[in-house]
Amino acid sequence: MDGNGRWAKRKHLPRALGHKKGVEAVRNIVRVAGKMGIEVMTLYAFSSENWNRPEDEISDLMGLLRQYIQSDINEFVENGVRLKVIGNYKALEPDIVAMIDSAIEKTAQNSKMTLAVALNYGAQDEMLRAVKQIATAVKQGDVEPEAISLDHISGGLDTADLPPLDLLVRTSGELRLSNFLLWQAAYAELYFTDTLWPDFDKGELEKALKSFGDRERRFGGR
Repeated sequence: MDGNGRWAKRKHLPRALGHKKGVEAVRNIVRVAGKMGIEVMTLYAFSSENWNRPEDEISDLMGLLRQYIQSDINEFVENGVRLKVIGNYKALEPDIVAMIDSAIEKTAQNSKMTLAVALNYGAQDEMLRAVKQIATAVKQGDVEPEAISLDHISGGLDTADLPPLDLLVRTSGELRLSNFLLWQAAYAELYFTDTLWPDFDKGELEKALKSFGDRERRFGGR
């Protein structure tokens, strides 16, 4: 979800209002996705590199995160949406961690749709943590080095309980993955759009899904 700041700049508004508009776009897209029957949607909300942003912007983002959880958790429960968080969200402020843990618990039994939110997430860090788990298992004698498989790595990722990634959408015209779901995106279809995230609506999602549906997926075959 990229382009909140540029959306605000084009309209001569503070960046904070761009992020607020971005949250509204999240709310609308999650609702639309549920109605479309999308099983899982993962949103890159805050990367491990976003800590390099100005303190006031980080504060605004954390404030919006608090508001979003508080305002939307009941709607999640009512609509059968399960909340999952990937990344090291435990490193966030204690009150946010407590809110997230409570929201995860309240929605744990929901099965209509899973909303996975990436918070303090970086794909390289995710893979490093998975490799460390494997190294520990080898050291303890639980796994022989020659027995290590792709499943050991994928099983150690934050997305281990989610289905394979089908479509990865990047907004705002940037043509890179920016450390997002690098392992999972190995055979995902990529879709890039110039649309800034605050303007990404039902119509834009339908365009992305149509592009996906028109492609032939061979997974390395002919």
